Amino acid sequence: MTRELTTQEQVDAFAAEVARELGTHCRTAELTGYGLGLGRLIIDGDGRALRLRQPDDRRPDRLKIYATPPDETRITAPSIGVTASTARHVAREITRRLLPMHAEAARAAELAARQQAEESGRRAVAEAVAGALPGARIEEQYRHTRIIWQHDTRPPGERGSVPVDSVCAVVGASGKSVQVEASGRPSTVISMLAALAQASQERKEQVRGGFPHPPRTTNNSVF
Repeated sequence: MTRELTTQEQVDAFAAEVARELGTHCRTAELTGYGLGLGRLIIDGDGRALRLRQPDDRRPDRLKIYATPPDETRITAPSIGVTASTARHVAREITRRLLPMHAEAARAAELAARQQAEESGRRAVAEAVAGALPGARIEEQYRHTRIIWQHDTRPPGERGSVPVDSVCAVVGASGKSVQVEASGRPSTVISMLAALAQASQERKEQVRGGFPHPPRTTNNSVF
């Protein structure tokens, strides 16, 4: 025999029964922010949440139960439909069918958050690198960003085999590393290497001194 849940009080009482069947650490709470209709929140001892809803007042014996993932903005909440026969039956269906999907949704949400953090870190570094190379082209690729800068030293309209100064920088997945390849005229490459070595030496001196030093000025042009 099924239960017909037609009032919020009935839904509240039934959700409490289901929570008891799921375990002593489960509790219920008001369900807010999910539109109209009858519903109740069930929360377990680990903080996992289940949204128990009665979505169709024409079928008061049917329930829709959603496993609320940590970040619903990126992950669709998995759900099951069950008949409100007994609290034990509903709890058994939750354990058998929904909780495994809940774990998958949590792992997917963690992965999405990690990827978002990676993308944010990589984007910030890529923008900084591109800002140091005016006119550079940015290419987004799988888990890394490529920045390409080129400068043709020939006067307009002139042809020949004069080398083009170029820099290719690859920002790693999380933005914690940058790999740079430079090619072109020897004078340009040498000045770039000199500027890099000087900047590295200044950072070492600042660390040894225990306080920041004003940057040295130099007449060397990087490009």
